[in-house]
Order: sequence, then structure tokens, then C-alpha cells
Amino acid sequence: MRHLIEPDHLEISIARQCELLGLARSSWYYQAAPETEENLALMRLIDEEYTRHPFYGSRRMVVFIEGQGYGVNRKRVQRLMDLLGIEAIYPKPRLTKDDKQHKKYPYLLKGVCIERPDHVWSTDITYIRMNRGFVYLMAVIDWYSRYVISWQLSNTLDVGFCLDGLDAALTVGKPMIFNTDQGCQFTCEDFTDRLKSREILISMDGKGRALDNIFVERLWRTVKYEEVYLRDYQTVREARNGLSTYFSFYNNERPHQALGNLTPKAVYEGRRAHFKDNRKHSIAAKETVCCYQSPLHSSRVSGLVHP
Repeated sequence: MRHLIEPDHLEISIARQCELLGLARSSWYYQAAPETEENLALMRLIDEEYTRHPFYGSRRMVVFIEGQGYGVNRKRVQRLMDLLGIEAIYPKPRLTKDDKQHKKYPYLLKGVCIERPDHVWSTDITYIRMNRGFVYLMAVIDWYSRYVISWQLSNTLDVGFCLDGLDAALTVGKPMIFNTDQGCQFTCEDFTDRLKSREILISMDGKGRALDNIFVERLWRTVKYEEVYLRDYQTVREARNGLSTYFSFYNNERPHQALGNLTPKAVYEGRRAHFKDNRKHSIAAKETVCCYQSPLHSSRVSGLVHP
């Protein structure tokens, strides 16, 4: 609820806003105690090792960290892994926490052939380390082209930065299906209502199924190896500037082997224009043909077809 507070509001005080929202005023001013330098160093090690070996649980992570010269116990490692959002059972950073009161939606992408840009978008959150501290990154990606449509940084896991990222993405285009995990940031009504109001189908990963959102997981690995681990961000502004430069490179210059060595932007914008032209012709043809079958009927196949 903190993201709903407007500290610069000219008419309603922060105290009154907290009262209207049913939020304790102390929670608005509360600042979590920062992690120690040693814990931040351990989190960097855990993040790097998890990126290399996402199947590592806390026991193996303890062995790895002790091999780096640190004396740690499993309870400490579990706490830091939980702070990073890493779960040992399956290879998926669980930065988004389930809220049992929020409505969950079924996974719609099993057996669907992704045929064009704006067919399926998805989003997720990952941890980005800095020299002192860390921030969280969310991004919206088009599955067909791997194009990063929007992204946002935040030093908290409030839903606000996820809404900002979604709003920015929806100024670029509109997907047929939007896929997320079951985290509370994505199941809350503020998020899902934005999609439903635009008649976008909502798909959610099955609980404990890392591969349901595989394209975003691959994006995180690429961003960390090609940008984050090569830098030493001193401030949030430096992290934002570095990631802005990288995502511009990723979308516009970096050839993607799965795309025939084209860039995500070239595929997203080129194929998008192609399908728009085809849609115009299809609409004209539909007006003259009595029997018309939606192309959706041909999209149900076994497995995903990658470009």
C-alpha cells in the first residue's frame, strides 16, 4: 500500500493518506536496517553461483561459500537466499510472493505455437547487486522476438514499479496473452485489472514450474553475465544508466542466434508490420467469405515453436 502514498500532495497530509488507506503512519517512515558488508559480499557470491548452478540449494551453497573462505552456517545462507528470492526446490528465483487472497489464473501456453510479435508477453522480477546494497529489476518481454518492451528498477518489492513497467509496455503495444508467475505483485487487482480492461488474456505459471516463464529466465542470465557482473554499480542511478545502455544494446544491436542472428527489435518491428499487413488482407477476405476459421485454431500444437 505504500506506493499509493503521495508525499507531495498539496491538500492531503501523509498522516491523513495513511488513515484513509488503513496504513500505520510508522510503516511509511520505516526504513529497513541495511545488510552488513559481509552479508552483501555473501549475497554477491550466492547470486553468481546460483546463476551458474541454479539447482544449488542451501546445503550446496554452504559448501561453496566455505570454499571461498567464509565461515557460515546453513541458517544464515537460507536467510540470504530467501532475501534474494532463491528457492532450493526448483531453479526459479521466487522474488514474487504468493498472496492467497488474490485470484489465480490458469497457465494458457501449454501446447501453444507462438506465431508472431505481441502474441505473448511475460514479466518477472530479479535481484541486481550493487557495490553496497541491491535493487530489484522487472521487465516485460515479447516471447516471439525476445524484445524487451519495458523495464523498471526499485529498491523495494512494492507493486508500484511493476505497474509502472506494465503501463510503459502498454503504450508500445498490446499482447493477446500476458504471462506472469503467481507473485502478489502480478495477482493484485491493480495489475490484473489493467490487463482485463484491455481484453488481454491472463496466464500464470504453475506453482513450482520454472520453465513456464523460460524466456524471462534466459533474459536474466544474459543481463547478469553480459552487464551486471562486469560492472560495480555504486548507486541506483548508476545501475539505472548501465541497464538502460545495456537494454538499448540488447534490443537494437545484439544479434540473437535463435532469431537467425537478427536483433530483437528488427524481428519485433519487422514481423509486427508484416502481421498488421496480413491482418488487413484477412479482414478484407473475411468480408467476402462466408466461412471463416480463426487462426487461433491452428496454434494448438505440441510444444513451443521457437523462431
